Amino acid sequence: MSSKTRSNSANHGHSNSGFVPDDGSGREKSAFVIELVEKRPPANTGEKDLQDYDPYQHRQVTHPTTNNETLIHLLKGSLGTGILAMPMAFYHAGYIVGSIGTIAIGLLCTYCIHMLIKVEYEMCKRKKVPSLSYPAVGEAALSDGPRWCRAIAPHIVHVINTFLLIYQLGTCCVYVVFVSSNIKSIVDYYTEEKTDVRLYMLIILLPLILINWVRNLKYLAPFSTIANFITLISFGIILYYIFREPISFDGLIAVGKLRDFPLFFGTVLFALEAIGVILPLENEMKTPRHFGGPFGVLNKAMIVIVTLYVGMGLFGYINYGSDVLGSITLNLPPSEILAQCVKGMLAFAIYITHGIACYVAIDITWNEYLFKRFQSSTRKVFWEYVTRTILVLITFLLAVAIPNLELFISLFGALCLSALGLAFPALMQTACYWHVRKGKAKVLMVLKNVVIAIIGVVGLVVGTYTSISDIIATFFEDGGESGHH
Repeated sequence: MSSKTRSNSANHGHSNSGFVPDDGSGREKSAFVIELVEKRPPANTGEKDLQDYDPYQHRQVTHPTTNNETLIHLLKGSLGTGILAMPMAFYHAGYIVGSIGTIAIGLLCTYCIHMLIKVEYEMCKRKKVPSLSYPAVGEAALSDGPRWCRAIAPHIVHVINTFLLIYQLGTCCVYVVFVSSNIKSIVDYYTEEKTDVRLYMLIILLPLILINWVRNLKYLAPFSTIANFITLISFGIILYYIFREPISFDGLIAVGKLRDFPLFFGTVLFALEAIGVILPLENEMKTPRHFGGPFGVLNKAMIVIVTLYVGMGLFGYINYGSDVLGSITLNLPPSEILAQCVKGMLAFAIYITHGIACYVAIDITWNEYLFKRFQSSTRKVFWEYVTRTILVLITFLLAVAIPNLELFISLFGALCLSALGLAFPALMQTACYWHVRKGKAKVLMVLKNVVIAIIGVVGLVVGTYTSISDIIATFFEDGGESGHH
């Protein structure tokens, strides 16, 4: 393990948490960075001394968060563009399968997050460190596992970082498509000529690059607060539009086609899985023991999140039926000023949080991999700006190539979160307790984790394949025009 462990954690990429830890040193800090020097236990440390080490007692956080603050950060980290795609997910699955499926996926995700937290605590105890980032937990757990796990332990950090990077860049693609689709939806109503969505992407590109040139997250925090406030008001107005019509199940599908289920699975994972913020939030808590547990912060947050997602998905689908679009905002009546305001407000809110979503991708790319190469260069700041610009251009070019919101969301959900949210925590728990659990308990643990890992891998392969094949079909059929099924 490296002597310094950096927490490259995503802020789930939908909404931002607006939560910027500060170590008081005035140095630039990344989203949720916790740096620590790993303290190896002395050679003569006895087993009892190791057991006595409590990571929670050794965490030194400058501004620790309370249980309620952590709950709010977790809710904000999980509510954003993903929830707006839930009616489309229900269109793919049908209202009965959609409702049951969202709850089942929610339970599975929550269980896997609990596993990850317990593995982090156990590994912190064994390594005698106060806290670890997600990639560091992976490396530490696999180092203590069976021989084949120990062989891949040094590489798992790069694998996890790659998935986090792809996920964050994917989230930024979703943001670019979301913002430009909503601007197009507003402008199209007032102009006779329909403009290609790609033109709006080009218009927002330069300011987007400039937002991502902000090197200190502290300067983005006020924008994050504004964005959260706007998002909250917008959700309220969307719910008003959903519930103002009488509920009718006429013409709605209860059980969708099996072929479309992977699209539903990917969308729900993308919307639901806040895996990137979990460890950083828990590491910054005043009372981290209250994060897990039956009545802990995590379970409370996930109950609220799953309820909101089922509600938005079910009633959004009931209201708009087969006409539902990739983001429910695109279904709002363009003739009403209030509906147009919601589109504009959400486009603005998501636009200004692009910098925070991309910050994690920049942190991983620059701080973890490129900084070492340019450390001695006099032009290292120049190369950092080049890196930032290239990452924004990658998300822009992907969005221009396939400006289709729902397919992007399901693709990145299936590709990254099946691994980060399901398969990796199962692998880590197996490795962590491989030499600790014996007999029946070990067999049950391995069987359970194999099942979870299979769900994760099948979700990844089938979900990614279905999304990519639909993206290719859309690309060739209608030039990738956004918002159509």
